[in-house]
Amino acid sequence: MASEIKKKAFWRAVIAEFLAMIFFVFISIGAALGLHFPIQDKTNETVSRSQDIVKVSLAFGLAIATMAQSVGHISGAHLNPAVTLGCLLSCQISILKAIMYIIAQCLGAVVATAILSGITSNVENNTLGLNGLSTGVTAGQGLGVEIMVTFQLVLCVVAVTDKRRHDISGSIPLAIGLSVALGHLIAIDYTGCGMNPARSFGSAVITRRFQYHWIFWVGPMLGGAAAALIYDFILAPRTSDLTDRMKVWTSGQLEEYEIDGDDNPRMEMKPK
Repeated sequence: MASEIKKKAFWRAVIAEFLAMIFFVFISIGAALGLHFPIQDKTNETVSRSQDIVKVSLAFGLAIATMAQSVGHISGAHLNPAVTLGCLLSCQISILKAIMYIIAQCLGAVVATAILSGITSNVENNTLGLNGLSTGVTAGQGLGVEIMVTFQLVLCVVAVTDKRRHDISGSIPLAIGLSVALGHLIAIDYTGCGMNPARSFGSAVITRRFQYHWIFWVGPMLGGAAAALIYDFILAPRTSDLTDRMKVWTSGQLEEYEIDGDDNPRMEMKPK
């Protein structure tokens, strides 16, 4: 870990996560908050916009795709603690980098939400994208929704970034962005769609409202961890013992290669 923290590439990656998170939250939450500003109709009467779930979902998905295209080669563009946890469990990053990424993501979300708070200060009862449970949705049900939507996101991330695959011809950032949009299309009506603990954390900190906030950490983290482990050990197994994994978690270096030519290629991990 000491050797990794001395590298400039390490800190570039952390800064990239911080800056990309600011723009992601600003764009996505800003798109949702813009619906609260009244407009004038043809008779010059002031009317309110109705909630546009498709617009908000696309804003989240396209923002992730854009940021992934922009900083993916620097940090991997996790932009989500649940994704970072999934990458950690699949031995793509070290424990130290995972911790620093999550801190950077949370700080970026707080900064972006604070900026939006200033821009939307005239909005009445402004919740700044705060996640919560819809009427009739219990804490357990909301937790289940968050687990499911984050599971499909992290499963998509680990699958499309698997270096053993040679069948992906489309855009990886776009695939991940569409997965984010899909999750929002499903979950907005139930929980406001957290799926990203850092994003939820930014709104909770600035509004100082933490009721049910645990759901938007526990749910995504459980869903992300389950997706990574199921992909790594069941769907597309990698061969490695605990010693190899510990070396990757401490050094943050990974070498991958196929060891079989059969229908179920596996992966061997060796720290460089």
